[in-house]
Amino acid sequence: MNVFTLSWRYLWARPLATVLNLLLLALGLATVALVLIARDQLDRAFERDLAGIDLVVGAKGSPMQLILAGVFHLDVPPGNVPLADVQQLQQHPQVARLIALSLGDNLAGFRIVGTTADYPAHYGATLAQGALWHAPMEAVLGAQVAVRTGLQMGQVFEGAHGLGAGGAIHAQAAYTVTGVLAPCGCVLDRLVMTATESVWQVHDDMHATDDMDDEDRAALTADREVTLALISYNTPLAAVSLPRFINDSTAMQAAAPAVEITRLLSMLGIGTRVLQGLGAVLLSVAALSVFIALWSAVRERQGDLAMLRMLGASPLKVGALLLCEALWLAVLACVLGLLAAHGLAALLGGVLMAEQSLAIPGWQWVHTEVWVPVMALGVALLAAGLPALSAYRLDVMQLLNSR
Repeated sequence: MNVFTLSWRYLWARPLATVLNLLLLALGLATVALVLIARDQLDRAFERDLAGIDLVVGAKGSPMQLILAGVFHLDVPPGNVPLADVQQLQQHPQVARLIALSLGDNLAGFRIVGTTADYPAHYGATLAQGALWHAPMEAVLGAQVAVRTGLQMGQVFEGAHGLGAGGAIHAQAAYTVTGVLAPCGCVLDRLVMTATESVWQVHDDMHATDDMDDEDRAALTADREVTLALISYNTPLAAVSLPRFINDSTAMQAAAPAVEITRLLSMLGIGTRVLQGLGAVLLSVAALSVFIALWSAVRERQGDLAMLRMLGASPLKVGALLLCEALWLAVLACVLGLLAAHGLAALLGGVLMAEQSLAIPGWQWVHTEVWVPVMALGVALLAAGLPALSAYRLDVMQLLNSR
């Protein structure tokens, strides 16, 4: 007797009950898998974008806002800080590297960032085409920006005022595309990078008037600002003293990414636990449904099981028949659940990319998914244990005498 083949046929002898049990089990597994995938991808995205950044310095305000705006480009920065203060901070002995960023404009919703070549170098970015900027009003596109806008080498574009799409177009200041970055899976994919002087020039032109004299223009040039600065420590001891020095002795604010992201993840953890609880409830209902279906199957198939025993099947094989039926359900539900979870994660990643947010590759396997088949197997064995034991202990002679 082929136990696997016979259990498969028994499983689909009641198609409606099988589909219901399969759906319940797959939904529970998909919910748990989606939480595992999303949490792992978010952790990777945060770790990838925060790599090598020990401190973010900007205007006074919310530290969380400063991190989200300066590192992930997901929020509006609290304001600008004087360039002179940032240059002075760059000379601090505890600062190994400082990368200044200037924000304020966008291209079709993608932020235009004024910075130096140190910024793409920090993430190890490579060029797919062209070269980095060498003069103001030259720009390098992130991979996602190039795909979404269709811009190519040598083409020109105008930025729009503000960090979101829909602002006033700076028609008098056109950028020229000099390069396109290769996809890096980091924040650079959704940024337009240019020299800091480009941002200053655009806004100088915007605020300039015909009646401005040389003295006014000199004052405008002297009053330079940047939006924020990304800092790498020169020594681990800087983590204790440098943020306190900046917050207490300057007009700027220092925010530690590790602290703020830990706080953010703890807030997101509430939603994660809710989804995990929902998955546990669905798995419990599925286990109960499978148990009822298999228990009913034992009662309905007593004649068939007795015939199998008379044809030479051992009690172990008869019990294994019920276990295999539950395992078929577990395997099918596991496959469907993982496909559904990755499909939803890919859909979520597409929505986030459309909103110029974090990149979440939905079809990438994460190591924590190994628990999904384990849970599926556990639910199947738990649900099938008692029915299989009942089939194993079936008294053939008593059953035949009763008939």
